Amino acid sequence: MGRNIQHMPYGYEPSAPERKGTLIVYDSFERTTDEELNAAAEAARDMKFAKLVLYPLHEETVRRMSKEPASSYYKREDRLHEWKRDYGASYITVENLEGKRKKYTPIDSALRHLTERYPAPHFLYLTPDMANQFASFSTFEEWIRKIRLLLSKAPREIHPRLQKFSHRWSVAGEEEENG
Repeated sequence: MGRNIQHMPYGYEPSAPERKGTLIVYDSFERTTDEELNAAAEAARDMKFAKLVLYPLHEETVRRMSKEPASSYYKREDRLHEWKRDYGASYITVENLEGKRKKYTPIDSALRHLTERYPAPHFLYLTPDMANQFASFSTFEEWIRKIRLLLSKAPREIHPRLQKFSHRWSVAGEEEENG
């Protein structure tokens, strides 16, 4: 077996990767429009994330979290794959953990899977309602120390825990303006 030898000048340091980290969109995608998906993809591109992971929730998870009905998981997943093809970006992934499990998946299990599988730092892209719901869980304080939140728009009402950790989240449009 031959060796591929490369010569580097003394003191050479490889350049740091321009893109890093993962932006995870955790949502049911039941009422999500193409414009909202485009906004998430543009936020990932503008903030130079290496990956944009779309994580559709199983209908059983949606039912337990929001008490609202949801169409079947595979219909929503197919719609995301169709949008991804139309958008044409290679850094977008549709995660199918809940499709494999075919049942309720707690947010802790989902986040553990996502943080182990995709490169850090991890940002969770949420709607204001989903962020308030996430903040109501007992494990929120443990997770907010490991990940940051990026909200799709400014919330009208803020959960007390979300208020307490206001330094760990921002609104998508404001991040680029201030950064």
